[in-house]
Amino acid sequence: MTEGQGSAGLYESLEGIGDRVREERTRVGMSQRELARRLGLSASMISQIESGLSKPSVGTLYAIVTELDLSLDSVIRGEDYHDDNDGDSISDSPVSPLVHPRDRKAIELDSGVRWEDLNAISGDRVDFLHATYAVGGASTPDESLMRHHGREYGYVISGVLSIQIGFQEYELHPGDSIAFDSTRPHRLFNKGDEPVEAIWFVMGRDGDGQGLM
Repeated sequence: MTEGQGSAGLYESLEGIGDRVREERTRVGMSQRELARRLGLSASMISQIESGLSKPSVGTLYAIVTELDLSLDSVIRGEDYHDDNDGDSISDSPVSPLVHPRDRKAIELDSGVRWEDLNAISGDRVDFLHATYAVGGASTPDESLMRHHGREYGYVISGVLSIQIGFQEYELHPGDSIAFDSTRPHRLFNKGDEPVEAIWFVMGRDGDGQGLM
């Protein structure tokens, strides 16, 4: 959690995510029970996420946005999101390409993971993130692996980030980078004694097909 962000601010962030998930689920005519069934979760977990009472893990959030055909950008930005690839062109409503740290949209996820959106332009279907993994933080909390469409590119700024891809485990130190196919089962976690900060790209997450998680 960043300086000055209290529990009220965090609750509003989580509530906003839940509202957007509920709106999109309702828009496509899907019940909480059906969404839960497709994702292998309980209906009560979906209900808690939508009401802002529970934080999704990285894996769960990716599963939800993939199943509902959402962009991660739209979930993070909320009301500030507009799809520049679906309607007005960027030239019609100029947007500064610069993003100051104070202006980043951020969400706190389960298992000690924080994502800040580094992309100035919404709607381009590229996840460009500043990721922070707290000590013990992980993309999936129970050592299960996640997978989804796309390809990931990561660069570690500080701390030591462990990544399991299939049966292989890699350890990234400051300055190390990695790229891999996101359809391969994987898990990111911090088993060190200091937080990990990294820059992360995910491209092509909205590929055709469902049910990769």
